Amino acid sequence: MLLELTVRDLGVIEHSTLCLGTGMTVLTGETGAGKTMIVQAIQVLMGGRTDQSMVRSGASEAVVEGRFEQKNCGEIVLRRVIPIEGRSRSYIDGKMASAAEMSSLGEQIVDLHGQHQHQSLLSARVQRDFLDQYSGIDLSALTAAKSNLAALLESLNKLGGDEQSRQREIDFCKFQIGEIDASQISNVDELSDLEHMEDLLADAAAHISEGSKAHILLAGDLGAFDQMSAAINALSNRQPYAEIEKHLRSVSAELLDATEELRVLVEQIEDDPKKLNEVRERRQSLLDLCRKYGGTLSEVLEFRENAVSQLESLSSYDESAKRLQESIKKSHSEIAREAKHIALTRKKNGPSLGQKISSFLPSLALANGLVTVAVDGDDPADQVEVRFRANSGDVERPLAKVASGGELARVMLAIRLVLSSGPATLVFDEVDAGVGGEAALALGSALASLALNHQVLVVTHLPQVGAFADQHVVVDKKDDGVSVSSTLKTVSGNERVVELARMLAGQPESESGQKHAIELLEIAANERLTT
Repeated sequence: MLLELTVRDLGVIEHSTLCLGTGMTVLTGETGAGKTMIVQAIQVLMGGRTDQSMVRSGASEAVVEGRFEQKNCGEIVLRRVIPIEGRSRSYIDGKMASAAEMSSLGEQIVDLHGQHQHQSLLSARVQRDFLDQYSGIDLSALTAAKSNLAALLESLNKLGGDEQSRQREIDFCKFQIGEIDASQISNVDELSDLEHMEDLLADAAAHISEGSKAHILLAGDLGAFDQMSAAINALSNRQPYAEIEKHLRSVSAELLDATEELRVLVEQIEDDPKKLNEVRERRQSLLDLCRKYGGTLSEVLEFRENAVSQLESLSSYDESAKRLQESIKKSHSEIAREAKHIALTRKKNGPSLGQKISSFLPSLALANGLVTVAVDGDDPADQVEVRFRANSGDVERPLAKVASGGELARVMLAIRLVLSSGPATLVFDEVDAGVGGEAALALGSALASLALNHQVLVVTHLPQVGAFADQHVVVDKKDDGVSVSSTLKTVSGNERVVELARMLAGQPESESGQKHAIELLEIAANERLTT
């Protein structure tokens, strides 16, 4: 449901905010006041086309923002910015979005009826969905069966195609497994160990030379250890230096241990070019495996496990293929069964839906209107087409080819009266084109009836329709000689009577017009009590 609509610098609207409630809201006003701009603003939020001509003269950009309440999902804010230069920008809850994303979301929350450029009723998918909804058709079983068939066909394809291709796959799996096994990976950290060993062997001579030099400096004649011992002896039995002597003896012991460790390490280092070459070859071999089968040795071993599984499947192809083909056959049968059931249900209910829609047309100023629902195509008969004729003797043809904007809106109104579900917000523009008198009252009553289950927003020129509104918004145009701007004002009480009088006679202050307006409001109120 649309809770709030804010429009800035769009067409003749400088800045207006419209707060909406449940039920039926009508927009009225003089011709050219900007009523249709409100519908256009909603269309823009639904991902509709935009261009720079929409931006108010003198403004740098137009901004439309709508706050919606979604069932079980809380509130959502849609925003569209149309700059005078460059492409429009779309936002969903403050985050950038594409116009396609806005359109997809918009289809779920608003249905717009009026101008041909945004007619959901002209969509073949929407027409089919209407019939399915009316017929109580659940497509989930057919969808699941098709998904299952696709998965089975993919599994069969993975087993291998013809015998020659399958044998190539078997040979390739064996080669991969053999190559990995030949490397005899027993430690997944081996690459790290080899890298350390290569570093040690690659500079072995320098390591030995520098280590030996350090050992001599520590343990040789007059080396660090001898110098330390001499310093300790000099301080021995000297009371002022007792603590320092004790500390130096501790350091001397640690120095002796470190010197011994250094000697052992130097002796362990091998200057072995042959071993270095072996380490390098082994490391390169493992790196090659990682490049082919995974980034790490763990991934290489995981690849091997998968290859073994694939080999087992390929080797047992006949048994696996037979099992899959049996499942595929069953899946085809299930799809055919579901598709046939759906086709029969659609063909059975198509005429009934057309008759029910047509039964509402006379009260919507389409006295000789007729709607039929044609169902064709192979099972599940997806080719559903709503056809229409406005006059007796005409041939029913597809809606897009024969219906005007007003007729389309009224056909959609009739469909919505037959079907209770759909988007929470329904917007009607041009629905009253060519309607007057008692037919206008019937149209207003029908819209009010629809508003019992939906939020309905109607742009109308008819006081008979306006009288049925729960909320009445007047669009007023002001021209100061420099610029033109439109404002929105919600009216009630006497202000509403004055507006209806203007719509009736063009004279808002007319006493007879106001009297007639009050009568209309009473008629509408009584009519609503009986629905």
